[in-house]
Amino acid sequence: MSEQNDMMDASDAAPARPRWRPRRDIPRYLVLTLGAIAMVGPFVWMVATSLTGDAQLGQADAPLLPDPVTTDPYARLDEAFPFWRFTANSIAVAVVSTLLQLVTSATAAYAFSRLRFRGSNAVFVLYLVTMMIPMQVIIVPLFIEMRYLRLVDSYAGLLLPTLVSSFGVFMLRQAFLALPRELDEAAYVDGAGHLRVFAQVLLPLVTPALATFSVFGFMSSWNAFLWPLVIAQTEAHMPLPVGLSLLRGGYSTAWNVVMAGSTTSVLPILALYVFAQRYVIRGIAFTGIKS
Repeated sequence: MSEQNDMMDASDAAPARPRWRPRRDIPRYLVLTLGAIAMVGPFVWMVATSLTGDAQLGQADAPLLPDPVTTDPYARLDEAFPFWRFTANSIAVAVVSTLLQLVTSATAAYAFSRLRFRGSNAVFVLYLVTMMIPMQVIIVPLFIEMRYLRLVDSYAGLLLPTLVSSFGVFMLRQAFLALPRELDEAAYVDGAGHLRVFAQVLLPLVTPALATFSVFGFMSSWNAFLWPLVIAQTEAHMPLPVGLSLLRGGYSTAWNVVMAGSTTSVLPILALYVFAQRYVIRGIAFTGIKS
């Protein structure tokens, strides 16, 4: 009898399966399917073009899917421009920029969330206002500043404007605010200071948020184009997005080679997101940032 009661309680506690409502669900799935096609379509075209030969690429009635499939555009990448040099520049700048942003954003977020000082809210609001200023507005004075510092066409010139991220500070501040202050108070009773509380108590608890911001920061730095286009004036310091723009010729462009380079540039971002997907989901849920 008790086993039957336990089974009944378990069945009552089980969540009910959502009912299929065609009038409501079919339009919803149709809109989602069309949106998915619109998002995935350009990537399919990019990969298909990167596997197309020169002869078929020049045909007016060429099919969407290449026939035959060829990897010759990928083999010609290093011949068309210093592909591996540009890739190494992008990796170095993206990794260093992401690490520096993690340090500056985490320390600033801790200060805004745990340290009480006069005008802290006003300073934080002013800090967030900078997110509304587009890069195009400040790029000229920023270039003049880099020229006075003699950092034009250098790795330092590429990195300095990316040392601080307003979005990173906001995101990590939300993560710190979600932690109870009793953790800080217990650590203070044990004799810990702010640095120890930050590094050993709170920082390990916001690992999902740190991983999420790492993905966003790496993607932003990897895909950056406008500032590297202005500050990197020789191929020695150009990242991959700027290098790909050099493949476009004055009269004719080998679009299969361009698409091969674009496909290759997407692979690190795709691999990073697949690896850190669960951390991204946990981080967004932990910080309370919802779309």
